[in-house]
Amino acid sequence: MRHVISFVAGAAVVASLVVPALASDMTVKGEVVDVACSVAKKDAGKGAAHASCAMVCARKGQPIGILTADAIYTVTGDYASNSNAKLLDFVAKNVIVTGEVSEKDGQKLINVKSIKLAN
Repeated sequence: MRHVISFVAGAAVVASLVVPALASDMTVKGEVVDVACSVAKKDAGKGAAHASCAMVCARKGQPIGILTADAIYTVTGDYASNSNAKLLDFVAKNVIVTGEVSEKDGQKLINVKSIKLAN
């Protein structure tokens, strides 16, 4: 019996190390950006001047994110499928996004449930 309890406890510890942080619904406001350019080019990787480059990357299926004042949330799930098809109308625009937010390997992720243009 002692071995069974030890095994179960050990498995629980290993599972907690592998699974990303628990997700929770959240609403964020920011610009839809190409994650790579936004990180590498900082200010040059966002805004209207970068819109055409961001669109090319989005159409290629590159990771797209929501750039807020303090973080980038990489879009996952249905909105990121089919080469970001559902996000193309929002590239380089300010939006309000609601979705399930989680974190994996220090990267913030959002599984978008709804998106609309910000006023």
